[in-house]
Amino acid sequence: MKSGQLTLPMSRLIDVHAHIHFAAYPDSKEVIDRSLAAGVWLVNVGTQRDTSKGAVETAEKYQEGVYAAIGLHPIHTDKSYHDEKELGPSVAEAKEGKGGFTSRGEVFDYEYYKKLGVSKKVVAIGECGLDYYRVPQTHADGTQTNTEEIQRKQKDAFEAQIKLSHELQKPLMIHCRSAFPDLISLLKVNSQKLNVIPGIVHFFTGTPEDAQQLKELGFYFSFGGVTTFTKDYDEAINVIGIDRIVLETDAPYVAPAPFRGKRNEPIYIEHTARAIGEKLDLSFEAVCEKTVANARRVLKI
Repeated sequence: MKSGQLTLPMSRLIDVHAHIHFAAYPDSKEVIDRSLAAGVWLVNVGTQRDTSKGAVETAEKYQEGVYAAIGLHPIHTDKSYHDEKELGPSVAEAKEGKGGFTSRGEVFDYEYYKKLGVSKKVVAIGECGLDYYRVPQTHADGTQTNTEEIQRKQKDAFEAQIKLSHELQKPLMIHCRSAFPDLISLLKVNSQKLNVIPGIVHFFTGTPEDAQQLKELGFYFSFGGVTTFTKDYDEAINVIGIDRIVLETDAPYVAPAPFRGKRNEPIYIEHTARAIGEKLDLSFEAVCEKTVANARRVLKI
């Protein structure tokens, strides 16, 4: 038995998208152990080279219950804003010996991610996709990247990861913000490279029409803590239905209603399960059973 490992015969809930290996968790082992003890399994999701490698290294410490997704987040294809929860101290702080780095504008290295992806603990490729929310991006030095150039970089990286997903036969873990028309268009263009179960659209924020098109392409959808304090996605949730829904926390972000404003953890996923049950008129037990079965089907765990 490896250090920190718990033997679990079955998961009660599966958090398909978390980041417990991020800088926000100096106590990551304790957070993961709490989750496993509560019967909550989790997938740590990478966002660039370093956090993807960290996700795999973390997952490999556990025989079961902790898995990894590896990929390049669209915001990291260009020099972007600094997120201390993800990256730790800023560059200025790093110069003072406090460690940390900023998003450097990464070009997707297919062979690097392929090598990471052969690990049996890697269950998905991503977090990948498109994010136009902060386009165009203004840098600290006052320069601004051209919108068309940013979008091209994101699309190139996304298409490369679709290819890697197909080669490794591992589903996509998709991030999309303010870019659903382009995302759906790219997926349709690359439809022959999609797997039978192509993947999960994480933290879905699209319209019911977007949901229907992605559903027809075979995708599943994850929802998190935001469902506990808004009804904005209720119509989409009903269009999607429980057969295509899985649960996430996106920890450390967007904690559910009882913990809003605090650091999120996988054990809080129970609140999302109850919220989904209320929206679909299902019992908590039924939501747990169905979403775990869905997650196992997509991620093959």
